[in-house]
Amino acid sequence: MKYVPRAQAQRLQSLLRSFPMVLMIGPRQCGKSTLARHALPEWTHLDLERPADLALLAADLEGFFDAHPRAVVIDEAQRLPEIFSFLRYAIDRSPKKGRFLLLGSASPTLTRSISETLAGRVALIELTPFLASELTGTSC
Repeated sequence: MKYVPRAQAQRLQSLLRSFPMVLMIGPRQCGKSTLARHALPEWTHLDLERPADLALLAADLEGFFDAHPRAVVIDEAQRLPEIFSFLRYAIDRSPKKGRFLLLGSASPTLTRSISETLAGRVALIELTPFLASELTGTSC
């Protein structure tokens, strides 16, 4: 299957240059993971719907982020709510830009957790299903 460039790809790169973390939310199957893999192929990608990835983070959040202090994508981040407080600590300890990308389905729990815990440290992108302009290649 051919990758279809997304209009939000440039915004993602721009926000990663300005914030330590970006949260990309959107409905399931709208292309969040595909966009992240395409835009950030050299980053470490974890999917918390994959039991091994969830167990890795749940077992030792601090150890994982000490070993991976930047360039980490965490898909389905809402599956491990304690990650938000830990990321706040990690960002406050070292507020460098472009460290983390969290992906998740638009849910009240996720947006509330992020807004309460990570205010001022995170930028938000809402990814929608494909736009007509993306499918026709007329604007990106």
